[in-house]
Amino acid sequence: MEITPQCVVALTWTLKDTLGEVLDELDEPVEFLVGGADLLARIEEALQGHEAGDKLDLHLEPEEAFGDYNENLVFLEPRELFPTDLEEGMTFEGIPEGGSKDAPRDVVYTVTEIYPEQVVLDGNHPLAGIAIRLALKVEAVREATEAEIGRGSCGTGFFTVQPQAPGSGLLH
Repeated sequence: MEITPQCVVALTWTLKDTLGEVLDELDEPVEFLVGGADLLARIEEALQGHEAGDKLDLHLEPEEAFGDYNENLVFLEPRELFPTDLEEGMTFEGIPEGGSKDAPRDVVYTVTEIYPEQVVLDGNHPLAGIAIRLALKVEAVREATEAEIGRGSCGTGFFTVQPQAPGSGLLH
C-alpha cells in the first residue's frame, strides 16, 4: 500500500543533529497517522507515495522541525511553587499557580535548573533551534480507522512535548 493522507504508517528511525550525534533511536515501529497531528509537515510530505520497506534520509531545519529557540519561553519561578522532590528534566503543563502571569498556560515546561530559591522553566521543545537529520524506515502502511481519523492521531506524541517522568531521556 502506498502512503497517502489518512493512512497509518509504522516507522523506525535514527534522529541525529547536524554533527552526527544520535539524539534518539526508535528500533521498534511506532504508528503515526498521516494527515493528522502525529507528524511534522515536512516528514508527511516526504513520505507521500512511499511503501513499506522504503528508507528516507531527511534534513530538517529548525523551522521545518521544532521551531527556533524562543528565549521568551524561559521563566524563573519561586522554588516554593514546586514539589520537594523536584528534579531537572521534570515537565509541567503550564506554570504552577502563583507563577509568572506572562507565561503561556498551554505550554509544557521543562525544569532546566534548580536553585535554592528559584527554578528555571523552559517552554521550548527540547529540539527547538536544532537542525536535525532523520533516517526513516517505513515498516508498514495500513488504512486508518474511523476513530484514528476522528481523533487526528494514533496517539503518538513524539513530535510534541509530553509530560514525562524524572530522569527520562527519551524524546518519544
